[in-house]
Amino acid sequence: MIEDSPFVAAAPVLVPMPAERPYTYAVPAGMRVVPGSIVRVPLGPRQVAGIVWDGAVEKVDAKKLRPIEQVFDCPPIDRAMRRFVDWVAQYTLSPPGMVARMLLRAPEAFDPEPWIEGLQRTLLVPDRMTGARQRVLETAEGGLAWTRSGLAHAAGVSSTVIDGLRAQGVFETVMIPPRPVVAAPDPGYAIPELMPDQSEAARMLRANVTASVFNVALLDGVTGSGKTEVYFEAVAAALDQGKQVLILLPEIALTHAFLERFQQRFGAKPGEWHSDLPPRMREKVWRQVAEGGVRVVAGARSALFLPFKELGLIVVDEEHDPAYKQEDRVFYNARDMAVVRGHIGSFPVVLASATPSVESRVNASQGRYDRAVLSARFAEAALPHLKAVDMRRAPPARGGFLSPVLLDQMRQTLERKEQSLLFLNRRGYAPLTLCRVCGHRFGCPVCSAWLVEHRFRGQLVCHHCGHNERRPEACPECGTLDHLVACGPGVERIAEEVVTHFPEARTIVLSSDLMGGVRRLRLELEAIADGEADIVIGTQLVAKGHNFPNMTLVGVVDADLGLANGDPRAAERTFQLLSQVTGRAGRTGKKSLGLLQTFQPEHPVMRAIVSGDAEAFYEREIAERERAALPPFGRLAGVIVSAVTRAEAEGHARGLRRAAPEASDLFVLGPAEAPLSLLGGRHRFRLLIQGERRADIQGFIRAMLANGPKQRGLVRVQVDIDPQSFL
Repeated sequence: MIEDSPFVAAAPVLVPMPAERPYTYAVPAGMRVVPGSIVRVPLGPRQVAGIVWDGAVEKVDAKKLRPIEQVFDCPPIDRAMRRFVDWVAQYTLSPPGMVARMLLRAPEAFDPEPWIEGLQRTLLVPDRMTGARQRVLETAEGGLAWTRSGLAHAAGVSSTVIDGLRAQGVFETVMIPPRPVVAAPDPGYAIPELMPDQSEAARMLRANVTASVFNVALLDGVTGSGKTEVYFEAVAAALDQGKQVLILLPEIALTHAFLERFQQRFGAKPGEWHSDLPPRMREKVWRQVAEGGVRVVAGARSALFLPFKELGLIVVDEEHDPAYKQEDRVFYNARDMAVVRGHIGSFPVVLASATPSVESRVNASQGRYDRAVLSARFAEAALPHLKAVDMRRAPPARGGFLSPVLLDQMRQTLERKEQSLLFLNRRGYAPLTLCRVCGHRFGCPVCSAWLVEHRFRGQLVCHHCGHNERRPEACPECGTLDHLVACGPGVERIAEEVVTHFPEARTIVLSSDLMGGVRRLRLELEAIADGEADIVIGTQLVAKGHNFPNMTLVGVVDADLGLANGDPRAAERTFQLLSQVTGRAGRTGKKSLGLLQTFQPEHPVMRAIVSGDAEAFYEREIAERERAALPPFGRLAGVIVSAVTRAEAEGHARGLRRAAPEASDLFVLGPAEAPLSLLGGRHRFRLLIQGERRADIQGFIRAMLANGPKQRGLVRVQVDIDPQSFL
């Protein structure tokens, strides 16, 4: 075992690679390491960062051990975080080293930030006084240290004035600590006035935080009910107790608007953590979180692996969102892992959503979670009136996709100088392009998927692997010119139709593949909120948490789209997405309308949304899950086998199936070709393991992998516990 002693001969170190266990390294004389120390060690020909881990070291000949090269001057990873890494690895059947890799994503932060050269006022006075010098001296009163550029800017003078005063000894050089990335939030900065049901929910959340024990609360409130203001009260309570807070958000696009709301409440912005953050800022945030300087972080799912010094609360906003599921290397659901993190650290977790996941609703009904319900919009703003448009009775004009009913309402909305939103969860211009003469379809050369036309860019794009090519003038199969036809609509095609009907309207298309990325997307969202657009056409990005004050009409172009697959969560996902997108209308109290274009208005999902009877939908969906023994009443896991050839992938998958152990509470379905059978040039087969809720599905899969064929060549096996996608 490692002990807090300078005389440790060897230590286990977890390195960020697919290692199933820590490696043993020698500890040089005079070097002190403890569990959690971040160190630099040799790994083959490279030097990598690793974490000194818990447990006994392997019995290895001391002469064969390579020494730890360096102990970084960094706070050690605490025991709770180390336990969390081990738990995630065991639950997801991932190598612990790959989970630790997510913790070590900011290597430049392992060394302390350098101090900055600054200036401080001395008792000397300048030989002559000018107006500029007077302003500098008045600004520098109080003995605070300033940077040269900061003092010049604050006093409104050039840097040469500062240099002249320093040359005369009026200022002396001092070293000042690195600047915090964000100011400290003030829990009492702008305490809001809450509605009665908000106050009751906030009281419950504050009590959970004050108790400082593990607890999960589901904050279930309709769109626009003020859930954010309620959980901000829990954040304030945690800050009052000297704790750090993590707020998880599903999309980077949401972050900017959220930061503004947070600043209005607490007088300062939280630290950010997401993939769009510049590397230098990521390093600063990582370091200051570890040291306790950053008190609140708002971030994407990877923020769960930040090394908080004194974490006391996690909030998962839009907890139902599929974006919380990572499906690369380590397959995990950040919502579920946030609950685990709270349990290990003995602190509360808040899950917030207008359309909670079935799993969370069941956990609340069975007493595992507390539940607070906000059934009305803030300030008594009315929910939009919802109607289904039966496309069999009100079909669009030939070549179009918008029904006369929807077009008429858009016209009336424009006349009232209000905004309309058209929602279609399909990027690009059209999902399929084919030749009218020979029937040739444009498919991805390395995926079993059709290429999507993006007319704005003049390209055909695969949305799975990223392959793209120029849209040709002639068919590559038969050579016929000008006979390529776009089949089906994407948001770009809907925009084209809107411009035809409303040429004077200001139209914006919002999609995750916008040129200009996240920065442009944020500018577009701000423009919409400021009333600079009349008609917005967007994908699911527009459904998430945005507040558009003047939006009074939402039209769902193809409400049936999400129901057209074999996903067992299809009904739930469709209900959540359509409820969220129609909830963008009427948030400031104006009379609003949501229209759902559908060919199956009698479908239970459509009936539940239009009637506003969410409880009936959840009751039906929960009953169906229980009848089929699907999560949360049963266990599911996917095993995806991929290889360069179809025969290799199928053969390996069949070998795993034969190696599955006998179990009365678990059974294996497949192997079968994945719906997306070719992805990035790799053929894919899936096995699905289903069983009872208390079944040891991880042990079952471990045995299957151990007894099955060994991975050779380019065969790859990925395990997905609690799958969210079945492609």
